[in-house]
Amino acid sequence: MQKPIISLIFIALLFIGCKKEQDPFQISKQNIGSLTDSTQVKDLETVFINDSIVKYKGDTQFTGDINNIEVYDKLGKKLLVLSPSKPLDSTATISNVLIMDSRFKTDKNITTLSTFKDIQANYKISRIDNLISSIVITVNDLNATFTIDKKELPASLRFDMKIRIEETQTPENAKIKYFFINWN
Repeated sequence: MQKPIISLIFIALLFIGCKKEQDPFQISKQNIGSLTDSTQVKDLETVFINDSIVKYKGDTQFTGDINNIEVYDKLGKKLLVLSPSKPLDSTATISNVLIMDSRFKTDKNITTLSTFKDIQANYKISRIDNLISSIVITVNDLNATFTIDKKELPASLRFDMKIRIEETQTPENAKIKYFFINWN
């Protein structure tokens, strides 16, 4: 009778000891650390229990109802900027996340310090959009967009928004300006 009980206790301890803890800086398609694509604004205090959250509440007349939420670590370094799907709604989920801190990384080690070459070598680029002062690289496999300043591009590509920019035209050492995860 004691052998089955001891065996059950051993198995239970084995499962408890093997529990994998979530890396708070790991980025994947549906989560960034403990923040998921279904996390509601009202739950952010719980998700970022060791960090500071600043919710912008002001006149939305000039901001187009955008009400971003900034997350800072305890030392005051900005980690993330979260955009809720609906402004001023505590039950809204997060639709976009701007990654500000280089400690956040994908499973293939893409961070805010990465280059175009790093993105290209690790993910399939879905499309490149040519904007006024930047290009936006979309990676559907990650729900991510990366913005690169046109100053990083050859002069012949900087000023004409009608030019279709290809992967081969983008310098490998072009640095990421902004790194977004989109959960629309």
